[in-house]
Amino acid sequence: MKKIIWMALAAIVLGACNSEPKFEVKGHVMDAGGKMLYLEAAALEGILPIDSVELEGDGAFSLKGKRPAMPEFYRLRVDNKVINFSIDSTETVRFETAYVNFATNYSVEGSVNSTKIKELTLKQADLQNKVNRLMADMQAFRIPAGDYQDQLSTLLKEYKNDVKINYIFAAPNTPVAYFALFQKLNNYMIFDPMNNKDDVKCFAAVATSMNNAYPHTDRARNIYDIAIKGMKNTRVPKEKVVEVPEEKISETGVIDIALRDLKGNIRKLSDLKGKTVILDFTIYQSAVATSHNYLLRDLYDKYKSRGLEIYQVSLDADEHYWKTIADNLPWVCVRDAAGIYSAIAATYNVQDIPTVFLINKNNDLSARGETIEDLEAAVKALL
Repeated sequence: MKKIIWMALAAIVLGACNSEPKFEVKGHVMDAGGKMLYLEAAALEGILPIDSVELEGDGAFSLKGKRPAMPEFYRLRVDNKVINFSIDSTETVRFETAYVNFATNYSVEGSVNSTKIKELTLKQADLQNKVNRLMADMQAFRIPAGDYQDQLSTLLKEYKNDVKINYIFAAPNTPVAYFALFQKLNNYMIFDPMNNKDDVKCFAAVATSMNNAYPHTDRARNIYDIAIKGMKNTRVPKEKVVEVPEEKISETGVIDIALRDLKGNIRKLSDLKGKTVILDFTIYQSAVATSHNYLLRDLYDKYKSRGLEIYQVSLDADEHYWKTIADNLPWVCVRDAAGIYSAIAATYNVQDIPTVFLINKNNDLSARGETIEDLEAAVKALL
């Protein structure tokens, strides 16, 4: 009798566990027989496994997960192919796709947020493809470096404006707006929460909405902290006249720069007299940083032996990030802790990032980026 009672109690407990509210993800993945399909949570602490299934011939699947406390982010994965989506509660979301174009050519039903996330994913993929083609054209000398930079900036500006209007400010209280903030280009965040004042406003809008709706959740607190840090970092300081000490101006009129490198040593721009110098103001955390540094690396490798040097001034807010990236670069890397409010950048009238200047062997300022049609040709002319 006791055994029967204990078995009955165990059944009740098991039933209670099984009745825990769950969401379901189901559908088909064609041409993927024998492959494992994983349901994973895209959590703040990283990717966490939830459920999995080995796909059979027809590709049918049904996966389940615990109902989230707030709208959360998940992904379906086969090999290295990923579909991102969002779950609000206990809904059932259905995906139809095939293995070959698993991450891009799929249909989704049962979740408006997931449909919007698909739109954003395809837009980002299209942007990345355009940037890759642009980079290939520049590397093959089909377009000059100046055109490459201009077209890259235009692509990024158009993309951000579209996403800001139609996905972030249109509905800052949705998972779609949050997802948009963390999209990447060349593995860098498209929206910069630390260095770009306009982008910080986007983070602030989403943070405010999430904090109002889910004030005690980790994700709401996290984006709120990001927005606060960004606002502090980009807060306009008290207006003051930028004065350049006479000792900072060389006899040729070039404004000297003296900043610390990775090892803490003061590196002066004027010490490079006798070389042709590319003076570069940049932010490593920007989405265009990788392709920009690739361009500089190509020039540096070609012409270093002929007297080319690069003096790169980082305006990154995150010192650790600057050190991590700069440690892999072969030229002079320094950082201005004043960031986007750098007095040095202001004296050089830096309006956009990145901005390059050319300095000849006599320490004369030869040209600035917007006047250079072909950076390589301009460099060769000064060597």
